[in-house]
Amino acid sequence: MPDDLTDVLEEWKCLEEEYQKIQETHRQYLQKLDEISKLQNNCSTSISRQQKRLKDISVQVKHCSNGPSEDFRSLNEIKEKIKTRSNAFFEMEAFLPKKNGLYLNLVLGNVNVTLLSKQSKFAYKDEYEKFKLCATVALLLFSFMCYFFVNHRVFDAILNFLLLCYYCTLTIRESVLITNGSRPDGSLYKAFRNQFLAYSLYQSFVQCLQCYYQSGCLYRLRALGERHNMDLTVEGFQSWMWKGLTFLLPFLFFGHFWQLVNGFCLFRMALLSDLSEWQVLMCGLCFLILFMGNFFTTVAVVRQKLKSRNQKPKNL
Repeated sequence: MPDDLTDVLEEWKCLEEEYQKIQETHRQYLQKLDEISKLQNNCSTSISRQQKRLKDISVQVKHCSNGPSEDFRSLNEIKEKIKTRSNAFFEMEAFLPKKNGLYLNLVLGNVNVTLLSKQSKFAYKDEYEKFKLCATVALLLFSFMCYFFVNHRVFDAILNFLLLCYYCTLTIRESVLITNGSRPDGSLYKAFRNQFLAYSLYQSFVQCLQCYYQSGCLYRLRALGERHNMDLTVEGFQSWMWKGLTFLLPFLFFGHFWQLVNGFCLFRMALLSDLSEWQVLMCGLCFLILFMGNFFTTVAVVRQKLKSRNQKPKNL
């Protein structure tokens, strides 16, 4: 038998032995996976059952809080243990599969995105920060190029597309981080949430008023023959709107000062937390810049309107 054939047969024999070992290892791996899956289901079910019973006993503790002093001490101990146990369950659930939120369900479907080890969570968080930094620098350079060197709509469309992809990807990655235990709603967020939602509702109301006002202005210009035929409008412009921005100004200025209040509230929250949450400080700064821009723009518009109004009698 030729030496080459002998070497081939020996090599194939070694490969067969390794293949058998790989098959056995893979069989054990699948068996462990099945065991892990069962353990995960058992843990999740037990935790859910315990959490439900903790809620029930919390209600009972509140009803029994008017008893003797000795009972009161025992109830306080139970309350403290309930709090610590809730935190312990939160830590346990961080390493168990959980249902995705609405956004991830719409984008990815019912796919498990839970990372089951601290090393995996830290690695994903580190890769997320690197991606955000690299993408931000790339978009900054591309925006700089479009602003100073390239004046073509194709490049502007590419920039807008890249921005859309960046923010969509960022939202998906942040949702995965939240699923894996990243804090979506800290104490500062909860403290500011209702105020911000109320502000958003008010802004929507003001924008509806502005839309109604602009439609009325377009209707007036159309009646006077001073507008383009393609401008959109609605019928029914009210007579009390003919005075211009007067009816809108109180709503506009109230919204502007609400932005200022939001900024000061966020600055105060950042100071109370010893500036540990830098995002709160940046949000406060954004609200302050937003207030200054909107306020001074509105003041400039009002000043221009008054100046043009005072000049009309002189021209006549």
